Amino acid sequence: MLNALNTLLHTSTETEILEFKTAEQNFDKNKLGKYFSALSNEANLANKECAWLVFGVDDKHTVCGTKITDSTLNEYKQEIANNTSPTSNFINTHRVNVKGKQVLMLQIPSAPRGTPVGWKGHCYGRNGSSLSALNNQERERIRLQNHAFDWSAKVVENATVDDLSVEAISEARKQFKVKNPALEIEKWDNLKFLNKAKVTAQGKITNTTILLLGKAESEHFINPAMAKISWILKDRDNIEKDYAHFGCPLLLSVNQVYAKIRNLKYRYLPEGTLFPDEVDQFDPFIIREALNNCIAHQDYTLSGKINLIECEDGILTFVNSGAFIPGSVEKVVSADAPETYYRNLFLASAMVGLGMIDTIGSGIKKMFVSQKDKFFPLPSYDLDHNQVKVKIIGKVVDADYARRLAQSKNDLTLQEIILLDKVVKHAPLLNSEIKALRSKKLIEGRKPNFHISSFVAESIGEKPAYIKYRGIDNEYCQKMILDFLRKFKTGKRQDFEEMLLDKLPDVLSKQQKRNKVRNNLQSLKKKKKIKPFGKLWKMSNAKN
Repeated sequence: MLNALNTLLHTSTETEILEFKTAEQNFDKNKLGKYFSALSNEANLANKECAWLVFGVDDKHTVCGTKITDSTLNEYKQEIANNTSPTSNFINTHRVNVKGKQVLMLQIPSAPRGTPVGWKGHCYGRNGSSLSALNNQERERIRLQNHAFDWSAKVVENATVDDLSVEAISEARKQFKVKNPALEIEKWDNLKFLNKAKVTAQGKITNTTILLLGKAESEHFINPAMAKISWILKDRDNIEKDYAHFGCPLLLSVNQVYAKIRNLKYRYLPEGTLFPDEVDQFDPFIIREALNNCIAHQDYTLSGKINLIECEDGILTFVNSGAFIPGSVEKVVSADAPETYYRNLFLASAMVGLGMIDTIGSGIKKMFVSQKDKFFPLPSYDLDHNQVKVKIIGKVVDADYARRLAQSKNDLTLQEIILLDKVVKHAPLLNSEIKALRSKKLIEGRKPNFHISSFVAESIGEKPAYIKYRGIDNEYCQKMILDFLRKFKTGKRQDFEEMLLDKLPDVLSKQQKRNKVRNNLQSLKKKKKIKPFGKLWKMSNAKN
C-alpha cells in the first residue's frame, strides 16, 4: 500500500474524495461519521469505487504519524456500522509505515446507486475540501441513478390520440422533419409518427404526450402535475402590470410566451469602436433555451408551474421546480457535454426529437457566450429552495466590466470571465477560484473584498476605475489623519471618518470602512505618532 499512499500524497490538493487528517492520538467519532458520509457520497457522484480518509498526514501532505490503535479503530468501525444509513463500513483499513511513522488509510466505499449514505439521519457532501450538507442537486443526482421511476414516461391509460391537439401534432411533424429530412414523415399516420418521435410509448399516450401535444382540456390527465407557464410583467418598482397563463400543448405555448416578451433594442453609449450601435436585449435563442430547459427539467411531481417574470428594466427571470441535477452551472459550462442523468429522460428525448432542446450539452454554454459577446452580465443561477431560477439581464450593468470584456475577450477564457463576473457581482468565490484568479493576476484585495487587478485595468485603460475600487492605501490614510491633527490640534474619530469614508474602497461596507479608520488610528498610536486625549486624538508631541 506504500505506492498507493505515495500516489495520494502527490495529489496536488485534497479533493472531494480524499481527506488528510493528523489524528495523532484519536479522531472524533461524530466527525468521522460525517466524513464517511461525505466521502462516500462524493465517490458516487464522481463515479469512483471508493474514497480515502488518511490519518497521520497534515494539510501539507507531510507525514506526521498517528497512534490510533487497532482497538480504537474497531470502535470506529462499530460506530460507522451503527449510525450509517443504509448500513455501510470501510472497504478496508491499511497501516503503512513511513520512516518509522504510522499512517492509517481508511478506504471508504462509494454510496450505492440511487441511495446517498447518511450519518445519524443526515447526508453529507463536500464543497471543495470543506465538509457540508449534501445539497439538493447532489441528492437528486444520486436518486436519479435508478431510472425505475420517470414521471414523464408514465402511460396515461384512458387517453387517446383524440385528446391531442391537431395544431400541435402538425407543428411537431414540421419540427421532426427539419431534424430528419430523409424520412418520409408525410406517409405516416399520427400514431406511427408519435412513436417514431418518441412522444408515445408503444402507441400509448404518456405524460410527455399530454404535456407537449395535449389539448388544453386534456391537462386533467396528468393531475396533480401542472402543465402551466405563467408570464408576468413587472415595472421598475417590481409592481405587477400584466400577466398571462399558458397550458397544453406546451409545444405551441412556448411560441405564445415568446411573443409576449418585449425584446427591445439596446443602444450602447458612444465608446469609439468598442461596441456595436445596437443589439436585441435578449437573444431569441436564450429565451427559447431557458424556457425549454424549464419544461424539460421541471419536477412535475412537486405540482408547481413554470414562471417567466419580465421586468421593464431589462431583466428576464425563469423559474422551475426541482433541484438542478448537474449541481453547478460552472460544471455544465466547463464540461460542455450531455448530463449522465435526467429527471425526465423520456420527456427530454422527445424534446430533442422535436428540436426543442439539444443533448450535446452546449445550450447553457451558448447562453453564456451570447451574453459575453454583447458585454452583458452572464446568466445568474439561484439553485436554492428546491428550484432553479435563471436571471438574464439584457443591458450593460457595469460599464467598466463591459469595456473589460470588449478589450479582453480574446485573452480570457470563458471560465475566467465567469469568475470575473462573480467578482463584479460581489458573489462569493471558492478558494480554488481565488487561487485561479490570483495565478493569472486578475484580482487583488483580501477575501471577500476582491476587485479587478491593476494589471487588467491598466491593459484596458481602466486606471481610474481601478483606483476607485482599490481606494487609498494605509500610508496615505495615515498622512491625512496627521495633517488634520497638525492643523486642528485635536480630532474625534467621527472627524476622521467624515474625511476618509468616501475615499476608501467601494468594495468595502460602511462598517468595514469605519474599521479601517479605527485600525489606522491604532497603527499611528503604536508608532507613537498620535495619542488619545479623552475621547479625542492629538499628536504625541503636542502639549496637554
